[in-house]
Amino acid sequence: MMNAIPLLDIRDLTVEFATRNGAVTAIERVSFAIGKGETVGVVGESGSGKSVTSYAVMRILDRAGRIAGGSIVFGGIGIDKAPEKVMTELRGREMSMVFQNPRAALNPIRAIGRQIEDVLIEHALAVRATAKKAAIEILRTVKIANPEERYHAYPFELSGGMCQRVVIAIALACRPQLLIADEPTTGLDVTTQKTVMDLMVELTRERGMSSLLITHDLGLAAAYCDRIVVMEKGKVVEQARTDSLFADPTHPYTKRLLRATPRLDSQIRDLLPEPRPAPAILPRGEPLLEIRDMVKEFPARNGSAAFRAVDGISFTVHQGESLGLVGESGCGKSTTSAMVMRLLDPTSGAIRFDGTDIAAIPAGRFARSPERGKLQMVFQDPTDSLNPRWSAFDSIADPMYRLAGMRRAEAREKIESLARLVGLPIDLLDRFPHQLSGGQKARVGIARAIALDPKLLILDEPTAALDVSVQAVVLNLLADLKVELGMSYLFISHDLNVVRLICDRVMVMRQGRIIEEGETESVLRAPADAYTRTLLEAIPHPPGHSTVHARPEPVA
Repeated sequence: MMNAIPLLDIRDLTVEFATRNGAVTAIERVSFAIGKGETVGVVGESGSGKSVTSYAVMRILDRAGRIAGGSIVFGGIGIDKAPEKVMTELRGREMSMVFQNPRAALNPIRAIGRQIEDVLIEHALAVRATAKKAAIEILRTVKIANPEERYHAYPFELSGGMCQRVVIAIALACRPQLLIADEPTTGLDVTTQKTVMDLMVELTRERGMSSLLITHDLGLAAAYCDRIVVMEKGKVVEQARTDSLFADPTHPYTKRLLRATPRLDSQIRDLLPEPRPAPAILPRGEPLLEIRDMVKEFPARNGSAAFRAVDGISFTVHQGESLGLVGESGCGKSTTSAMVMRLLDPTSGAIRFDGTDIAAIPAGRFARSPERGKLQMVFQDPTDSLNPRWSAFDSIADPMYRLAGMRRAEAREKIESLARLVGLPIDLLDRFPHQLSGGQKARVGIARAIALDPKLLILDEPTAALDVSVQAVVLNLLADLKVELGMSYLFISHDLNVVRLICDRVMVMRQGRIIEEGETESVLRAPADAYTRTLLEAIPHPPGHSTVHARPEPVA
């Protein structure tokens, strides 16, 4: 229960940003409180104001931003108008933050141990003579193996999960009263996500700290938060205890978010606001992609044995089939997809695609091969996969120019047809990536991938960077395109709920090997391997698993 006097009390907070066209209100009259020892989740889609709220609390808004109204009281101190000297004392010592991208939050040219020392010395909790010992102990606290060795490591030498532990170590170094975690598990696989969240919860509870968890993952919020605040378009639309909010949401926006969140018993159409007939099921045809005994080794440094990233795997993708590939980060999923796409040469093994042994074609020459247009890819981050200097039109047209020899005039008609097919308004084709939303950029990436009518589409975490409602639309779009264009999918993901919605069969990968394979429902409902069960148990689920509306019958 929240104490009578909260640790953090936000009242009618309004934040504005100065733009060329005048002031824009980012959040308006936001109010909520966090009690001592309480964890509060703030959920909502991108642009709802979640991160701006946290930046206002930390007083780290950029130059264009300003607190235009309301109050922020922390530990009895009004910090909305506090001098920067006071905020410098509070940040790190009394309140700290874990950012979304751990690699971006760490100094790439400074050892991680030194970065922890910097915080301790800045707040007079250690001197140079004692800081190293304290930093190593903090690394041990966040369960980093061999902390004496890792003290000297640089961020690029650590995995994403390890980098996030280092960021948590820095945030908790001074034992603050409040920890703000802004999307702390985005991009992490489910087991690493669970490890990171369990670690944060364990440490904050041990120390009696309060937490503010910002996320678009309602399952994560349900698993770790005492109360949830729902934000839409800069406003708080609903807030309640977690169990109450999931059992009986009152605001239409909350209901829409819950509906779009994949659950154990939901089907792909259940994620949409309105019921629609289920997508048709394509008959499984002849083998399209056949992988046999594929191996990829990377040379090791210092004369040690080569690292085997992919260890003799074999699988088949049939015509009209969706095959899922799941596993933790570092298990070999992306290396496998890079070899199938012929971006990497396998060390050994066969890759037979549409009757041709494409492993015999060197990766450097495959880009000019006739088979290249039949095999396309949709990448994980729709922003990073698009050239920032190209319009949406040029991004979609690129493979048509390079691989089909089309000119701009003759490509236009097909590009406009592709835009309509993926639901991208024609008037957005002249816009650049920074002028498009995440969902619109995802549609551009999909349109580009299907521009040459490929037979196989490799989808590498295509919805990992998207909000749940946008993810719902993109997944349904992919399901419809598969039927309409007769494509096959190799769908790579760490989200088993998403894989269950879109894949006919699934493979589970661990340490470079396929350890389990079968029909998706069979594998995910009754996994034979203990590792698969571990992956399933790590998925955070919203309470309750009933579907929102009646399930339509499949189309014959």
